[in-house]
Formats: sequence, structure tokens, C-alpha cells
Amino acid sequence: MNNHEPGGTGERSRRTSAWVVETTRETFEADVWERSEQVPIVVDFWAPWCAPCRALGPVLERLAGEYEGQFELVKVNMDEVPEAAAQFQVQSIPMVVGLRHREVVDFFVGALPESHLRAFLDRIVPSAAERLVLEARLLQETEPDGAIQRLRQAMELEPNQSAATIACGQLLVDLGRYEEAAEIVEQLEGRGFLEPEAQRVQAAVQRHQQGAEAGDVAACREALAAEPDNPQLSLHLAQALAAEESFEESLQLALRLVQSDRQRTGESARQLMVDIFHILPDDSDLTAEYRRKLAAALF
Repeated sequence: MNNHEPGGTGERSRRTSAWVVETTRETFEADVWERSEQVPIVVDFWAPWCAPCRALGPVLERLAGEYEGQFELVKVNMDEVPEAAAQFQVQSIPMVVGLRHREVVDFFVGALPESHLRAFLDRIVPSAAERLVLEARLLQETEPDGAIQRLRQAMELEPNQSAATIACGQLLVDLGRYEEAAEIVEQLEGRGFLEPEAQRVQAAVQRHQQGAEAGDVAACREALAAEPDNPQLSLHLAQALAAEESFEESLQLALRLVQSDRQRTGESARQLMVDIFHILPDDSDLTAEYRRKLAAALF
């Protein structure tokens, strides 16, 4: 946690407590936008001449201490940091804005009763399930089993919150625990739709299952060499290559099947290509190239 020293030049923000910062025009970007990537930020736009501001400020500061780091309070003196008002279109004060990951979550104008303030803060700070997901992300490299445990706990706490379920599925795929990942995919599919991240998990599971059924790459190559005109054996090789993450060759074979065997293996080959597109990064040159080729083959 940054400890800002007081100073008369205005170049440093001043931390008045563990969770309260008085920002400056030089440090506003770091105190608010950058810091919101690590912890929820509550920005209090105020001025010394504003009576409602003077009433609201101490309550917010007390609650920041009570919440013990679940959010940080950044106080913006409008007389000293007028530029900040333009970023948030502040027209009246006090105005309080809550941010997470550089996004505005909620805001209000005026002095609210403490009960309303608590409700506002509860919308800003992560829920117990969200905190477990954050802990899991920190653990997934060094303690993957501990990360999975926390993700499953989060899933139990908030069954309808997909972030934990998707993260659990992806981590299980990364660990090669495909049977467990398949169960996660089934849960996600039960909702009737899949987010792009969930599609990525689904595609990885399908790739593994198809590769297991097709066999290893060497055996598939040998079988195809004996019957080079057999489209089913070409599909098996494409599936085995995808399972071993030899994506370019897999896409080449699958595309040929889409072009030459539309009525039989072509649809399975097309779906294999789509699965690979989901697995590859969104900005992959391979994805862009073969999306174009697939579109040309289909239309």
C-alpha cells in the first residue's frame, strides 16, 4: 500500500489513515484510476466551503476504517484539483463515485444518511464470492488446488455468478483435469448461453475429448497414410493434432474437409475449426487467417 507523505508543493497525495487519501492534481490518476485496478476506490468530491461536504466527509472516513481495506477513500478538494471535476462531470457537491477496475460502479450526489451510505458501499466492495475469486487468481500459479477450492466455495456462495464457474473450468483445463472441467461446462451450458470465456473452456474440453477418441497423432498419421482418401481418417488426424495444440496443421486439414466433404465430415471439421478459434487468443493471426478461409469455403 502506498504511503504518501504530506508536502506543501502539492506533488504528493497525503494519506490521512490506512484507507483515506487526500489526492492532488499530480497524483489523481494514480490514486484513483490506477489504484482502482487493485482495490475498489470511493472518490469524495468536496470543498471546505460546502457544509454538506463537511458533514459527509467524516462519516465516509469512519466507514473506510470500519470496512478495513475493502475500499480506499480518495478525497478530492475541488478548490485544489478542479481538473478532476471534468473527468467525472461533477456539477454539484458533495458527489461520491465508486470505481472498480477503472469502471464507475455507482455514484450519488448530496449527503446521504449512514444507512444509505452503507448500502452504496456494499455495492462497491467485492462480495464474499468475488473476494474468493480474487484470492484464487493470486493462488492459481503457486497453489492451484487451493485456487480451485476457493473457486468452488465462490460457486456455492453465488451459484448464478458465472465468473467463479468459468475461472474454475479454465483452471481445470490448464491442469489437464478434463473430466472435472466437463462437469463445469455442463453447468454453464445449463443456463442456455455461453460467454466467450465459457466457450473457450467448452472448446478446450471438446478438443480433448475428440483427441482422445481419435488417438495419438502418430497412429492417426499412419492410418491416413494407408488410406489417404478416407475423410474420416483425415478428421481423426485433425482432432488429434488439435488435442496436441498443433493448431495450424489441424486447421489446414479441417479446412480441406469443409471444402471437399461438406455432406459427411465437413460439419465436424467446421466445428473443430470454431473450437480452435475459441481456444486461440482473440488477436491471433492464425484465427484471422482461417476465419477468412472458412467463410470463403462456406459462402
